[in-house]
Amino acid sequence: MKNILILAYGDMAKHFVQWVGKSRIDNNHYYITCKNYRESLSQNGVNLSFIEDDPTSYLKLKNIMSNIDFATVFIVMSNKDEALYSYKNIRIIQPKIRVIFVSKWDELKLNDENTKVININELIASSLYEELPNVPVIAKNIGLVQGEIMEVLVSFGSSYAYRHIGSISNIKWRIVAIYRDNKQLFPNNATMIKPNDRLIIIGNPIVLEEVYKRITKRKGLFPEPFGKNLYLIIDITKSKEDILIWVNEAVFLSHKFLKSKLYIRVIGDIKSDILNELKKFETEYIEILIKKGKQEIIDEINYETTQYDIGLFLIDRTLFDNSFKNILFLEKRPIYLFGEQSLYNISRAIILMGEENDMESLSSSVFDLSETLGLKLSLSNYDPEGDFLDKKNIIEHYESLSKIYGLKIDINEKKINPIRELREESEILHIIPFKKNILKKPFLNFFSRDFSRYFLSIKKHPQLLIPIED
Repeated sequence: MKNILILAYGDMAKHFVQWVGKSRIDNNHYYITCKNYRESLSQNGVNLSFIEDDPTSYLKLKNIMSNIDFATVFIVMSNKDEALYSYKNIRIIQPKIRVIFVSKWDELKLNDENTKVININELIASSLYEELPNVPVIAKNIGLVQGEIMEVLVSFGSSYAYRHIGSISNIKWRIVAIYRDNKQLFPNNATMIKPNDRLIIIGNPIVLEEVYKRITKRKGLFPEPFGKNLYLIIDITKSKEDILIWVNEAVFLSHKFLKSKLYIRVIGDIKSDILNELKKFETEYIEILIKKGKQEIIDEINYETTQYDIGLFLIDRTLFDNSFKNILFLEKRPIYLFGEQSLYNISRAIILMGEENDMESLSSSVFDLSETLGLKLSLSNYDPEGDFLDKKNIIEHYESLSKIYGLKIDINEKKINPIRELREESEILHIIPFKKNILKKPFLNFFSRDFSRYFLSIKKHPQLLIPIED
């Protein structure tokens, strides 16, 4: 048992002593210098003793500390001079004893490695700050005290709502507990996160700051949360007919995404007749940007993505495959690839079931886009061997979001080659998780069963590549 000396006086000290009196930790014995607080305790434990001596008196304090071996001294006093007198007396009596000094005086500084100063103004400010919207609650005085333990509230609009723990990539952080309906849950990979859950997460403090932003960021109308505006890349060497088709399709999309601006980046030596045609499209929400060289655009694409707040790139398949696929992959933005069929005639969005964490990571964008464009949504599990059992969590997740959005979803399971089935489909927008493996040439993976590597070879349908969390 450790002996603790509490030099107490004032309202704050009274509350502290009350907390000590309610403590369920009986391994400490507390010596309190203000007997008036005895009456404020609901019950007096055997580990509480009250001292009548004045702690500002050196002789009386020396007498107290000579008879008892104290591990720590708390100075919780409302009068600055009395608190400092008591502190100086303690240091004369025992220079190395651990002291907790509670201060409400900002100018007070104690250069003492064995003394911890707790500024109550800072504590109050910190507590008030955590009551602000969009501010994480961080555990204090636990672990490294660097913010490695955090509490996050999951809102109804969070992209993490209705996701399974196992679908969340969390190498540098973990969800260690969930508080739901006033109960504590210890989650496993099959546990689904629900709105109003309070998550206790632990990990690298810098990583947790980004995790907090992702969890609390509400789903917006696509292309949010990736960005706000659209960026169409055009190779001027293409036929005038193709260029005008792409521009009209991009304008159609920009009108669907309210308050989004369309930037049309033209590459190459532009001819006056095509320039005049493009200028006809310019409005407050459509801007023509001209550069000559592809490499110049590639070098500046990262800057322009940020400068123009780009949330969606639009590009023809040939230009993407030959020049831009690797650099655009690094931008972590959705990419719309034009197909042989125009978006005007599309009535359905289709996504093929893949890995659970990929499917749940992009689900909110899929529903958001389908709702905005008025598309029916099909979740399809095409497996030549008919292995459908491991997709249970994916279906549960998408069905939950279907109820939230009020958007019906068709779930199809077929024992069939997905590439062959997709090529036979008509009037669909094919949505694909944007992972590095789909950028590889199919002939390099002739024996691979990872069908996603063959998706880009399907030129019939427009395709939307949506980046997923790393």
